[in-house]
Amino acid sequence: MRRPLPPLRWEATPPPGAYPVPRPPRRVRYLGPPAYRSAPRWGFPALAWRRPTLIPGVGDAPSPPVRVRTRATLAMTALWTLGLLSLLAAGAEVFRYALLVRARTSALDRDTVVLSDTLVVTSATLAVICGLWAVATTLWWAFAARRAAGEQAGYLPARPDWQLLPSLVVPGVNLAVAGAVMAELEHAALSRPAGDRPRPTPLLRAWWIVLTLSGVLFAAAILWRFRSGVQAQADGVLLTAASDLAAAATAVMTALVVARLTGLLVPVDPAAVPRLRLIRVAGAPDPGRRERPATARR
Repeated sequence: MRRPLPPLRWEATPPPGAYPVPRPPRRVRYLGPPAYRSAPRWGFPALAWRRPTLIPGVGDAPSPPVRVRTRATLAMTALWTLGLLSLLAAGAEVFRYALLVRARTSALDRDTVVLSDTLVVTSATLAVICGLWAVATTLWWAFAARRAAGEQAGYLPARPDWQLLPSLVVPGVNLAVAGAVMAELEHAALSRPAGDRPRPTPLLRAWWIVLTLSGVLFAAAILWRFRSGVQAQADGVLLTAASDLAAAATAVMTALVVARLTGLLVPVDPAAVPRLRLIRVAGAPDPGRRERPATARR
């Protein structure tokens, strides 16, 4: 009798060469970030993140508080720079006077004299250029601050801008008009009644006095240059140094006044700005969305 066969299991395997042998992955060398011949039309714009201050469709002009804050930053930067340059110019004049005193008893080194002249000319030139920049930015801020103060107080300024600008530019007249304008601006920023007479605060009074003193010293230093004589020239150096110190004090006081009035008009805590978030805008139109081209790659 035949013995039964044991159960068998058949397995099919592909013949050799049926499938390609997988190649080992090729190591690609890093060649840097991707580069394009032209700006790609996908992705986010190449702009830094900033606080949303404008609403699409509502208007592109910034609000008066934002305008005042922005111009105040420019004005204070220019004023502090002018203060530093004026101090440098005063130091250069004092150094020149010390050389004049030393020249009475001994000869001076040529390199030392050249260094003194270079410091005086360079510091004076930079101070004049920065002074024009400071005056322009401060006037630019003042016009925006007057409008914002008028909206806050509920009444318009006493003088229009086209009448105010010549009074602030003419030498001599600007010393009297500038104090009155700043007193009116402070009066409106404090929301005082329109019928009351403006009464400047101690800070504004001190600024007005320093501004007047600086203008008088500047005019005296220019007129003193027309005098002849060795002693007159030496006194002119000291008078110029005093004028530079007064200009530095005026720049610093003006920066403090600008900062105080801006704080009254725009009472925003800078420490709270990063914590502000735009939750919802009511009544804003739909900004719309561009149609995706059919040929664009996903």
